[in-house]
Amino acid sequence: MQKNKINDIIGAGDSMKIFVTAGTEDGRKLAEFLSRQGHFVTASVVSEYGKKILEQYAGIKISDKKLNADELTEILRGNFDVLVDASHPYAVNVSQNAIDACKRAEILYIRFERDEIESTEKNIFHVENYEQAAVKAASLGKNIFITTGSRNLKKFVESPALKNCNLTVRILPTAEVLSECENLGLTPKNIVAMQGPFSTELNAEMFKQCRAEVIVTKNSGKTGGVDTKLDAAKILNLPVVMIDRPKIFYPNIASTFEEVLKFIESKGVAE
Repeated sequence: MQKNKINDIIGAGDSMKIFVTAGTEDGRKLAEFLSRQGHFVTASVVSEYGKKILEQYAGIKISDKKLNADELTEILRGNFDVLVDASHPYAVNVSQNAIDACKRAEILYIRFERDEIESTEKNIFHVENYEQAAVKAASLGKNIFITTGSRNLKKFVESPALKNCNLTVRILPTAEVLSECENLGLTPKNIVAMQGPFSTELNAEMFKQCRAEVIVTKNSGKTGGVDTKLDAAKILNLPVVMIDRPKIFYPNIASTFEEVLKFIESKGVAE
């Protein structure tokens, strides 16, 4: 990346300079929160949808380029005081790149991690990845309702375990995502294109209308609507295949916006 482009991203000013990976609703709200505390905030997103939402927040710079660890290091070094990683809990590569870049740039890394949903229901089957989820779902029923987003749909569509199953996928109603579904061979009868949040009642109605026999989800926390999915599945006595969060070691972690702010200020990164 050229130096003038870096300057366009980082801007100028005396406020503490914070780079936020903000690819989730949590991340966007956190970026706004930190900006309202008087800090200089640059928020990173890679989707057009995320960019349009961030543009609604005054005072936040936007970086909309997908960055590898080297590019991120170049942006961070000497230009930012702290990186707050508010990427999706399942965005392993984003978090690992951020951790590596912060080490090399010698700045503070803080992970904002939304809480998981804990459940002791016997009808919830935990797996480690998408491939295991496909195999487990196939063993529980033929009509599979997938609520894991669009990024890993290919793993379900091309899974040998699911070749004789009927898939319904719930996705964001954007042209990019719908085009991806079409390229995978999914037809309108396979797609529910809606934006959440979804109530327990709406989830239950969708599951019934699609004749779902198995629900597949990730443990994305309440922000990701996992609680209402589980409640709806319980009402309908449907099994749920839950893809557990990947195991990553985060150097510093916070679960609330206030904890993030306290962490930043207590570390004295502006010294």
